[in-house]
Amino acid sequence: MQLAAFVLYFVVVLGIGMFFFLKSKSGNDKDYFLGGRSMGPWVTALSAQASDMSGWLLMGFPGSILAMGMGQVWIGIGLALGTAANWIFVARRLRKFSQCANDSITIPQYLSNRFMAKSRALQIICAVIFLVFFTIYVASSFVAGQKVFIQVVPQLAETPEIALLIFAVIIILYTFLGGFKAVCWTDFFQGLMMLAALLAVPLVLVFLRDIDYTVFETVAGGTNPLNPFAASWQEIVSGLAWGLGYFGMPHIIVRFMSTKNVKVLKKSATIGIIWVVLTLGAAVAMALLGRGFAPTQALVENGSQELVFITLVQDIFNGPWAFVAGLLLSAIVAAAMSTADSQLLVASSSFTSDIYKPVFRKNASEKETLWVGRIVVLIIAVVAYFIASSKSEGASSIMSLVDNAWGGFGAAFGPVILLSLFWKRTTYKGAIAGVVVGAVVDVAWMLLLSETGIYELLPGFIAGGLSCIIVSLIDKKPSAEVAALFEKASKITDED
Repeated sequence: MQLAAFVLYFVVVLGIGMFFFLKSKSGNDKDYFLGGRSMGPWVTALSAQASDMSGWLLMGFPGSILAMGMGQVWIGIGLALGTAANWIFVARRLRKFSQCANDSITIPQYLSNRFMAKSRALQIICAVIFLVFFTIYVASSFVAGQKVFIQVVPQLAETPEIALLIFAVIIILYTFLGGFKAVCWTDFFQGLMMLAALLAVPLVLVFLRDIDYTVFETVAGGTNPLNPFAASWQEIVSGLAWGLGYFGMPHIIVRFMSTKNVKVLKKSATIGIIWVVLTLGAAVAMALLGRGFAPTQALVENGSQELVFITLVQDIFNGPWAFVAGLLLSAIVAAAMSTADSQLLVASSSFTSDIYKPVFRKNASEKETLWVGRIVVLIIAVVAYFIASSKSEGASSIMSLVDNAWGGFGAAFGPVILLSLFWKRTTYKGAIAGVVVGAVVDVAWMLLLSETGIYELLPGFIAGGLSCIIVSLIDKKPSAEVAALFEKASKITDED
């Protein structure tokens, strides 16, 4: 019955992809990569948040709380605050600025057009960073999908590469076929599934199962696991730093650029913030309750804490409820797919719009651009597949893969996006410096200073922001045309 629910879910997802493929055969690159700027408030909100959270929300995050305690909850607090700030301060302003900046359809395009740059340097740098970090991020989604497949179909445990391949092929198919609209609509339904699954499990545990609440009294070291302030200052600072990543997540902020108008984003903001608070809160509750539920206590001992949601669902919803279990487990697949598809599409759109067409084929037709984008989707997915299937410890951990990719994007793009929207004195050279320094410091900190316990996103974000500001001040002031663009975008009202 679990398998039947899985099959039903995948039929629906592939059906959405095929529908938009047939519907948009005559569409252009803006339709494929940005949905023709036609997304409504619910689809915008839920697709943005579903593409944000990935399988990490149902596996990596509760697993880390189960294994390491309430210190990890600060990541959820940071993400909730970052989500709210992103919707309130960035969403509407980016929608206005991207449209004024020559109707940009990618983040690198926006940054170049915002400064009316003739050079393609920033676009190329951004596109390369996209390809590297998105490939790592997609690999994390593949790992999450593989683990669920093996739990639902135990026979695949002997050939885990087959489970990984099936998951990858399904994502590739509907992303390849349907483009942005297919991704947004599948993410909309997947966002609803994720919310329902996360709320259902802790509620059922509280009301229908016996929980050993004595395990909440102490954990190793005698600290109270229900007190997040028992965490170290590094855990608190690093957890809050996760929230800074939102300002630089291309697959999230591109949703802001895709809406029908600015007014839509007001409703989307409310929906998106409520969704994030509910899902993160439910994930924390599930992890805490999992401490007192016998089947999950052994997970930490053998290093399988990421399976806490799967274990709880299969134990609670067994026998005649197996079909429900299959639907709930599909939520993990939904989470992983909703992130991977968005990242594949954004990386593909960036390559075609920011490298292929302006550098290699300036006269490429829209049809050619679309098919090159689809081929890039395949290439990134194949590389991500090999990363996910490798035997290294880092590649098998959803949490560590997401750590690396989230930090890289947040440090490289977060400060530059904010400064481009709110500081008229920002220059093109300053933006290049901010992106490059942010990315380099993030990677260097991760490789050389990770033992400090400080998440690399924070020093990378600070270094990127300072570099952008310093270089912009040293550089000559933006031209009158660039200043006029800033003023024009700033004056657009939500009704325009």
